[in-house]
Amino acid sequence: RRVFINSAVCEGCGDCSMASNCVSVVPVETEFGRKRAIDQSACNKDFSCLKGFCPSFVTVHGGALRKRSGRVGDASFPVLPEPEVPEIGNPYGIVVTGIGGTGVVTIGALLGMAGHLEGRGVSILDMTGLAQKNGAVVSHLRFAKRPEDLHAARITAGGADLLLGCDIVAAGSLESLAKLRAGHSRAVVNTHETMTAEFTQRPDMEFPEQRLINTIANATGDDGAVFVGAGSLATAILGDSIATNLFVVGYAWQKGLVPLRRAAIERAIELNGVAVDFNKQAFLWGRRAAHDLAAVQRAAMPERQAEETAPASLDDIIARRMGELTAYQDAAYAKRYSTLVGRVRDAETKSAKGLSGLAEAVARSYFKLLAYKDEYEVARLHSDGSFMKQVHERFEGDFKLTFHLAPPLVASRNAESAELQKRVYESWMMGVFKVLARLKGLRGTPFDVFGYGAERRMERRLISEYETTVEEILGNLGPDTHGVAVDIAALPETMRGFGHVKERNVAAAKASEAELFDAFRNPERRATAAE
Repeated sequence: RRVFINSAVCEGCGDCSMASNCVSVVPVETEFGRKRAIDQSACNKDFSCLKGFCPSFVTVHGGALRKRSGRVGDASFPVLPEPEVPEIGNPYGIVVTGIGGTGVVTIGALLGMAGHLEGRGVSILDMTGLAQKNGAVVSHLRFAKRPEDLHAARITAGGADLLLGCDIVAAGSLESLAKLRAGHSRAVVNTHETMTAEFTQRPDMEFPEQRLINTIANATGDDGAVFVGAGSLATAILGDSIATNLFVVGYAWQKGLVPLRRAAIERAIELNGVAVDFNKQAFLWGRRAAHDLAAVQRAAMPERQAEETAPASLDDIIARRMGELTAYQDAAYAKRYSTLVGRVRDAETKSAKGLSGLAEAVARSYFKLLAYKDEYEVARLHSDGSFMKQVHERFEGDFKLTFHLAPPLVASRNAESAELQKRVYESWMMGVFKVLARLKGLRGTPFDVFGYGAERRMERRLISEYETTVEEILGNLGPDTHGVAVDIAALPETMRGFGHVKERNVAAAKASEAELFDAFRNPERRATAAE
């Protein structure tokens, strides 16, 4: 049994992360905002994320994760040249950094075994401390010509010849940086964004990628650090993020930074006896990335990734959302959207010359309010075919789905909190979804039985209130009010979630709106806010 998230239904509210405190619920950046996904390779299957109040969660029973051979595009890659293996004069120090549960210690063991196979002196020191899943792990590897040339297992400050950063946060830690010496040490670092545990409580936190890159690059100096999206590439090609670390090793080896022969590393993988072909492929693809990164990126690019690339212009943003709103309701509904956004664009051009951002904020926020996820929409997004395509891309074999829902008309409430309670619905629910999706024409009419609920009334009210808000903004728009206007217009993007979660977020957004409008209407307060 595994958990899977329909990203189209997901609102990115983060309630699942707060309910589970689980780092396997990871962010996914999309054209429609940050969503959530389950890292199937890291998931410990305690299923606590299902407690999040959200209908996007589905459990997959039976079947298995779909594995990829890693041989996609093999024919287009030439035989790779063999790099010159570094000579070992003084003991050669490699620091391997990463997070618990991803195989950092295994990487140290494989490279250590490869050293033994070559008759080298080898020492391995694993610094796991209290690390568990997602905790920092550091392995110290030292290689010498003879065992008697090694006198200490720990790599001293500035003593690393190579840093293998399987996780950029661990690689950028003070402990890892202390091992580097500018002008001497080299680093190969995976830039894939693995959020820290803080993300479970801060759903909108920004990953400090550029700061980490700058810090590591400064520590090595002289272009000694190489950064590659190993996690994303390895997962796309091999179907499992556990391939990331050997991908990093392969990249570093092909660059001539690992003082071991390829045959010894591959023999160590064989002796380990676990997923031998898979791990050899991970090592090979890392080598290929070092030789021709663009070719590997082309081989790894899923078709839908190109489709989900953020639109380059406001026209693209509007057109994409008009298509979505037509599917959501009808063409007239989409026209209502484009008319208001068009008026904002014209007003911004006329009244705030040289400034931008307001029309885009309205384009994104107004769409979010119009396309509120009621029963008809959740049903459509589960049953329109695209979701099942994603499921089949991730799972294979004989499996069935169950859904975790709290329909307001039939769900029970918690006796203490009065919050709706989710329950499990079997796979027959997909048939119900297909029927409900066809009834979307009832939305907002007297025959819309779901529309009489408090949450649906609130969502319709938010649309009309936003339209009134935009009218006031346009009536007082100028260069001095533009910045505050953008902030006000963007607030609906924070009104995420379902049920009581959305109610809390709406209340917080309305409180912020009141403060912003105070500044918008009052020049003195605008000046104070700017300071």
